[in-house]
Amino acid sequence: MLIYEITATVDADIAAEYEKYMTEQHIPDLLATGHFAAAFFAKNGNTYRIGYHADSREHLDAYLANDADRLRGDLLEHFPEGVELSRQVLEIVALFPSP
Repeated sequence: MLIYEITATVDADIAAEYEKYMTEQHIPDLLATGHFAAAFFAKNGNTYRIGYHADSREHLDAYLANDADRLRGDLLEHFPEGVELSRQVLEIVALFPSP
């Protein structure tokens, strides 16, 4: 299992618009690709983290090969300035369900 995590630093004057776009369009569109089981969207000040849970490396690779360019392009169309992004892939070592 993997977490495909994106960190976004967003200018304060577009933060509300960014949050609306992410929750109403981008994250639902990404989940609709079928490559991810779940997502989270969190923030601390003007820094946002979006994490997508992939059940396998194959799911993540399929997303990157087939859908990433289109969805990244849409994000860039909506926010050509004011959003700085970085990405990383985290391997889940263990999950600990609540007893």
